[in-house]
Amino acid sequence: MSNINKHDLIVDVSKVTGITQADTTIGIEELLKTISKFLETGQHIELRGFGTFYTKIRKARPARNPKTGEVVPLPRRVVPLFKYSHELKGKIATEMMGAPYETGKIDR
Repeated sequence: MSNINKHDLIVDVSKVTGITQADTTIGIEELLKTISKFLETGQHIELRGFGTFYTKIRKARPARNPKTGEVVPLPRRVVPLFKYSHELKGKIATEMMGAPYETGKIDR
C-alpha cells in the first residue's frame, strides 16, 4: 500500500466525475480552505457517514527533550483532530479484512 497525495486525489476524483483536473483542483482546494477556516474559528465540521473535524485545547505540561533528557515546558495549545464515523470504520474494516465490520459485542 502506498500513500495518496493531493495530486493523486485530484486525478482520481477527476476520472470518476468526468470533471477536468483544473476544475477538480479548484473544488478540492476550496473544500480544504473552508474546512481550515471553520477549524480556525473553533467550529466543528460533521460529514455524516465520514467523520467529524474538530479542535481541542491541550493543557500545558512538562515534556522531555528525547536527545538531552532536559525537561521543557510545553505550552497550552489548540490541535485539530478528526474522528471517523462508525460507517467509515465499517467500510474500512470490510475492505481491509474482507469481512463485515462487527460492533465488538461478545457472544455469551
